[in-house]
Amino acid sequence: MSATHKTPLGKTICLTFDVEDYFQVENLRSIYPLDTWDRQIFRVERPTIQILDLLDQHHIKGTFFVLGWVAERLPYLVKEIHAQGHEIASHGYSHKLNTPEFFSDSELSDDIKRSKDLLENIIGEKVLGYRAPSFSIHEKVLSILKDLDFHYDSSFNPISWNKRCGQINTNSNTNSFLHKTGVQEFSIPQQLLFGRKIPLGGGGYFRLYPLTFFLKLVQKYLQDNDLMIFYLHPWELDSKQPRFWTELRIDHGFRHYYGLKSSASKLEKFIQWGKKKQVNFSRIDQYLKTA
Repeated sequence: MSATHKTPLGKTICLTFDVEDYFQVENLRSIYPLDTWDRQIFRVERPTIQILDLLDQHHIKGTFFVLGWVAERLPYLVKEIHAQGHEIASHGYSHKLNTPEFFSDSELSDDIKRSKDLLENIIGEKVLGYRAPSFSIHEKVLSILKDLDFHYDSSFNPISWNKRCGQINTNSNTNSFLHKTGVQEFSIPQQLLFGRKIPLGGGGYFRLYPLTFFLKLVQKYLQDNDLMIFYLHPWELDSKQPRFWTELRIDHGFRHYYGLKSSASKLEKFIQWGKKKQVNFSRIDQYLKTA
């Protein structure tokens, strides 16, 4: 599916949410190793429900990439997301980067399969989509996804200066393409500005950019593309989460904490802008059916 491919949906934004708690992000790994997670107070439920309420208010369905570790401990939250008509997809189990430092090939396959099995058992439906922790995608991951019968991936985030973001072999310049494995890739968007591509997909960049600037970039992007993938984490709406400024590198602390207080209102204004522009909002799996 090329950038100029016309689908029955027209201009479309897929709102996606990576369901993980604040202490599970890579920037806080040194403070919260995996073996400490069960001792933490879970905060992910409240902002996830806040997102669900907002989407319900606007009659929008989205895609939720749920971390298997969270699903195992909060299955009722997964059921609630699913019951409200949203797509459940996999974010892996442990939120470790998909690199040899953390996984052998067999361990990586086990991690992804464990999450898929957990989610499918909770919702009683097949899980079609995957997003790698911190976008750490590579060719082997896509081969594993194909073997595990995933239909699509949404992990390719081509930010050259962020070494956590993985790379895959592609000659495509489009925002969605069929990988040689047969897995459909829905990549994270970038927009050309003054001769340089800048991140547009969401997350910390959504919190960093002034809303008017972000919306102008989105409008330009949708002039040239039929589909935009947008992502956010529930913890990005949680302005009262613990702060660790002195324990973190300055840039890591800035990226994690900047804009938390305003992200919920910005998300609602983004949705309102999209509806005014008559943009369609879709789950990724539903968009996939039109490809």
